[in-house]
Amino acid sequence: MRTPGLLWIAAPLWYVLCEAIAASAFPGYSYATFYISDLGVPEIGDFQGRSLDSPLHAVMNAGFLGTGLLFFLGLALLTRTLPRGLATGALVVLGAVHTVGISLVGLVPGSMANLANGLIRFHAIGAIAAIAGGNLAAIVSARPLRRLGRWRFVGPILGGLGLVCGVLLSLHVGFPDGVWERGAVYPFMAWQLLTGIALWRLESATNPVDGPEIATLRS
Repeated sequence: MRTPGLLWIAAPLWYVLCEAIAASAFPGYSYATFYISDLGVPEIGDFQGRSLDSPLHAVMNAGFLGTGLLFFLGLALLTRTLPRGLATGALVVLGAVHTVGISLVGLVPGSMANLANGLIRFHAIGAIAAIAGGNLAAIVSARPLRRLGRWRFVGPILGGLGLVCGVLLSLHVGFPDGVWERGAVYPFMAWQLLTGIALWRLESATNPVDGPEIATLRS
């Protein structure tokens, strides 16, 4: 359980680190008014009312790809220890949807060139898949991760928050889009981090009678 936990701790930390580094080099970048993926656009120019200039675009795209890879590797290792059932299957499928989605965001930037050639549709599909898949995965995780005790309820709470912000982002109401987008993305990242810490703290032992792995949180 420690390796999946470590991977899930590393994934969101890698993401926010890459975002912060890329944002630091972007003149006038605002977390409130710019999209996260604006940091991954390699071109300089005005796009949909935003002035884009991200010298470290490769760092942000590495953030998208790296966090997706770390998350899915952790999920693949974790799945082997989870009880079989519909909820576990849903967690794996939704986790895969998130991974494919966030990888598309990194591979196909939301740029002027991709708008012109039509590839931006894949960026949009990827963003929706990453947000919806990630937050839904957090929501359905409570049953497969019941060994975490009360910590398993963090997933439904944060996942629900992320989905609500995702809907508000699509409606473009109230706060600027950058606020709603981060409200849709960061809860999933926070769930990964908190769940990763909980998994890291798990102490596993083999039940000599029943055989399956029994895990309990360290006090």
